[in-house]
Amino acid sequence: MKKLTSVLLTGALGCALLAGCSNSGTASAPSAAPSADPALSEPSAPVAEKVTIKVGATPAPHAEILEIAKDVLAEQGIELEIVEFNDYIQPNLAVESGELDANYFQHITYMNEFNVSDGTHLVSAAEIHYEPFGLYAGKTNAIADLADGAQIAVPNDTTNEARALLLLEQEGLITLKEGAGITATKADIAENPKNLDIVELEASQLPVRLADVDMAVINGNYAIDAGLKVSDALAVESADGTAATAYVNVLAVKEGKENDAVIQTLAQALCSDEVKAFMEETYGGAVVPVF
Repeated sequence: MKKLTSVLLTGALGCALLAGCSNSGTASAPSAAPSADPALSEPSAPVAEKVTIKVGATPAPHAEILEIAKDVLAEQGIELEIVEFNDYIQPNLAVESGELDANYFQHITYMNEFNVSDGTHLVSAAEIHYEPFGLYAGKTNAIADLADGAQIAVPNDTTNEARALLLLEQEGLITLKEGAGITATKADIAENPKNLDIVELEASQLPVRLADVDMAVINGNYAIDAGLKVSDALAVESADGTAATAYVNVLAVKEGKENDAVIQTLAQALCSDEVKAFMEETYGGAVVPVF
């Protein structure tokens, strides 16, 4: 296991650290005064405060990965409380408001776009992993069999829709306008030889609606949660392309908290050997550690 940063829970340094953690516990009340007869009593030992850090995550793989980090943190005297969400909005708002200390569910491009659209002040405390997008079969089992006008579902949020369109372009199904890149939308499709019907859906609904469309480009976390294997995808983002850097999943915190000792200890736990081994052994290439 990688050596984690020590977190002192007693004394003046402990108090300074706990002041930066909104969910830290309070000190135990002092023990009763010792008996006047020193032979009958001894001074009480100081009671260490307990640190709790509250992190939001989507169920798979993020909450599952946090469960491994939770055990690593317990060895450092830190309790990790994992709060699960099934959307991409509330966990960011909860970090902004201080309800959560951090979240772990999103890639950095989505986080940056969310800051612009929603006026939040989130920053990355650590880059953890990359989840390749996959194109999965619905009513049509092969890319070569796509009929004219076939429906392909993509995420409806700006950054993930662009990512899906880039994958379709990678497979030669569409051509995007020059320079569209990671901000591409349906309006940036320059060529669509099969007249594909690009259906925009909320990301969490893509696996649910897969049987209703010919194919769908599905976010890695929702694919995992639905039992879809990246090895079964008809196409996967190239690890040599834009995705591996533009869509790295991060530990997000409110600006100003990224260097707090407890946040850095959490980051190190997420980048531990235990977590790396879990990712590689559990997800079959659907979750790729970047540390």
